[in-house]
Amino acid sequence: MNGQRETLRAVLRRIGRYKALVFLSMALSAAIVAATLAVPYMAGQAIDLIVRGGIDFKAIGNMLMRIALVVLATSALQWVMNAINNSVTFQVVRDLRRQAFETIERLPLSYIDSHAHGELVSRVIADADQFADGLLMGFTQLFTGVMTILGTLGILFARHWQIALVVVVVTPLSLFVARFIATRTHDMFVRQSVTRGTLTGYIDEMIGSLKVVKAFGREDRCMEEFESINEELGAASLKATFFSSLTNPCTRFVNSVVYALVALTGALACLRGTMTVGLLTSFLAYANQYTKPFNEISGVVTELQNAIACAQRLLDLIDEAPETPEPADAVALRDVEGRVQIDDVSFSYDHKGGLIEHFRLDVRPGQRVAIVGPTGCGKTTLINLLMRFYDVDAGAVRVEGHDIRAVTRRSLRKSYGMVLQETWLKAGTVAENIAMGKPDATREEIVAAAKASHAHSFIRRLPDGYDTVIGEDGGVLSQGQKQLLCITRVMLCVPPMLILDEATSSIDTRTEMKIQSDFARLMQGRTSFIVAHRLSTIRNADVILVMKNGRVIEQGDHQSLMALNGFYAELVNSN
Repeated sequence: MNGQRETLRAVLRRIGRYKALVFLSMALSAAIVAATLAVPYMAGQAIDLIVRGGIDFKAIGNMLMRIALVVLATSALQWVMNAINNSVTFQVVRDLRRQAFETIERLPLSYIDSHAHGELVSRVIADADQFADGLLMGFTQLFTGVMTILGTLGILFARHWQIALVVVVVTPLSLFVARFIATRTHDMFVRQSVTRGTLTGYIDEMIGSLKVVKAFGREDRCMEEFESINEELGAASLKATFFSSLTNPCTRFVNSVVYALVALTGALACLRGTMTVGLLTSFLAYANQYTKPFNEISGVVTELQNAIACAQRLLDLIDEAPETPEPADAVALRDVEGRVQIDDVSFSYDHKGGLIEHFRLDVRPGQRVAIVGPTGCGKTTLINLLMRFYDVDAGAVRVEGHDIRAVTRRSLRKSYGMVLQETWLKAGTVAENIAMGKPDATREEIVAAAKASHAHSFIRRLPDGYDTVIGEDGGVLSQGQKQLLCITRVMLCVPPMLILDEATSSIDTRTEMKIQSDFARLMQGRTSFIVAHRLSTIRNADVILVMKNGRVIEQGDHQSLMALNGFYAELVNSN
């Protein structure tokens, strides 16, 4: 989304969904302004009752009673209006956050991989909060302020047009000052918001990698980098706040000039006998009421500049292009046997070529395909293509004869059971984490899967067994224990095809030997893709693909590849 105006239009469209509440708020605002403007007029009448001589205590008492009732009614209306404004603000920000989260779920992995996670968190949380603060201030003060200005001018023109003319002549100076400063602070608030996102991303990265930081003694260096970003944020915030804070004192100065001119013009009118003392008192109160919204609006403008800058970042995220949509006639895979074909596939992450080029593979149902090769040769990239986390640049990946781009993603991914080297566990019980792929699984099924993966023994030793609550990403569980839970998920779902990408890399050798036999039974009759650096784990594969620089340079079983005495033999012997 480009530009401040486009952002403002997008925000107004979202506010427009709650037109009824907004119109009710404006109606209450008008009633509050009318009641507020009535008080100085009644106070002026009370003063005239005193100045004219012969104080009428009864009339003055009645007037004071009216003023008290009007003030009480105004307070009640103000409370209701604030409640409505809070409700509208909450609902608009809730909608934006929901849209942002839905967008994140639909974004292609290429976007997630290329943006700091903490920066995305900052947009959804911090920027949304900043936007809410500015929007609430706008609802609370902007409507009331504008109506107060218009109402005051109407009364001034009706009662004494000369004084009203003085006020109108000086007013544009206040508006010019506020606009001049506001238009120059928007970019400063954008920079502040962006830098805050960078800082959030850095903190998120450091917390997630704290063990590595401590292990390599990088605390001081990380602290220096944090201080650098923090100082940049401080400088950006100070500059934005300083220049935006000039608005209020500048408009206050202009407003004081307005008050002084009203007092001088009114005093001269009193001397000429064209205005009563009570009316002058009312006009001075109106001058204060007229100028006060300008001070408030200047503060609102500052907050709105910050809010719009934050909304722009949030809307930019919402407007990001989602992953390629499924075609209307997309096929849902059923009765998958495990036939996979990779037909002349080329792919690179930057779409400039050089990673996987003209790759062909034909996997029959039930085959165990091992993929080996040096780091960066394309092993994990191939897995990403099979799961359609990324789309190929050229060629096609087919399952059961269907191009996976013409297949629903849900049915494709339900056809695979995947265990990666990197584990992911959510905050919840152990049982909930195991049953992630099969939420309706019974406790007996969960326990049976855990026994098959040899995770049952350590789960049983946890404080509450399968009901033990673990923190985000496994909490205090060891890396090996987390990987065992991920393996248990696959044992529970038993899909027609398997992807094992370094599935036992964090598990001790003894447990790994036990799991391998269970994996062998699990893979029986299922198409399996196995990525492993420990070549001893893939000797029994039906087909071993030896990859180098994105190409399959050797293919066959273990014995034939060793007899070839090529690159695979070098890898085995180097181990």
